[in-house]
Amino acid sequence: MTVTIGRRELLVALGGTAAWPLAARAQQTGKPPTIGFLGSGTPATHGQWAAAFVQRLRELGWVEGRTIAIEYRWAEGRNERYPEIAAEFVRLKVDVIVTVGAAALAAKQVTSVIPIVFRASIDGRR
Repeated sequence: MTVTIGRRELLVALGGTAAWPLAARAQQTGKPPTIGFLGSGTPATHGQWAAAFVQRLRELGWVEGRTIAIEYRWAEGRNERYPEIAAEFVRLKVDVIVTVGAAALAAKQVTSVIPIVFRASIDGRR
C-alpha cells in the first residue's frame, strides 16, 4: 500500500485556511499539531494504511509524539459511528481530520472549520 503525499500537500492539509502555518500555531499553544485519524475498520484490518500514513509523515519530518500528535479512532466497519467519532474530534480540537470515503461526509456535517483530508479511491486492498 502506498500513501503519496508531499510536504507541501501535507502542510496545506494541516494548515487548512489558517493565516499562518500550523507549526507556528502549535508553537504558540505549546502543543504539537494534532491529526484526528478516523479509520473505517479496526487496527487489525486497516492498521496497514495507518502505518503507511505515519511512515510517510515521518519521511516528511513529522514524528508522531514529538512534532505531531495523532488521535486514532476506529469505526469498526460501522458507518453509523462516523458522526460520533467526527464530533469527538471537534471536541478534541484536532487540527485536521484524516479519513476515507463516507467518513469524510460525516466529518463535513459536524465541522466547517477543521480541514478534512480523505482517500478518495480504494485500490482493492483497503
